[in-house]
Amino acid sequence: MAVYQTNSPEETEQLARCVGEKLRAGDIVAYRGGMGMGKTAFTRGLAAGMGIGVDCVSSPTFAIVNEYRKNGQRLCHFDMYRIDSYDALYSTGFFDYLDEGAVLAIEWSENIEGLDILPKDTIWIAISQTGDLSRTIEIEGGERFENLGC
Repeated sequence: MAVYQTNSPEETEQLARCVGEKLRAGDIVAYRGGMGMGKTAFTRGLAAGMGIGVDCVSSPTFAIVNEYRKNGQRLCHFDMYRIDSYDALYSTGFFDYLDEGAVLAIEWSENIEGLDILPKDTIWIAISQTGDLSRTIEIEGGERFENLGC
């Protein structure tokens, strides 16, 4: 596990940009962290690192999933806040996305963890608050995300 400290939303996005540069088609990024921890900011950084850009990224709270595409890259941004069962997850179309080769970023992954549907190579990102704007970000998902140099 790699542990990083950020002191502003901009630093969180910059760290995520470095992560996004290392993502591959089919990767699944599952966030853990409460309301206001910076999950959407992190996703903006992922999109930037993937070459998609940040202007289009917004919280998918009401849409459940937002798709971002550019230059052959595809990022599907899920919000599982209101998902509490296998049937509810199925109704989102989530399982269709698993086989499409897109990078999936999943907010509120805690709500689907117990359903045992995320693959073992899921990249886990835990974000916790350490101050008003500072965050500790723990990344589990292999050597790609250690010593990012950001």
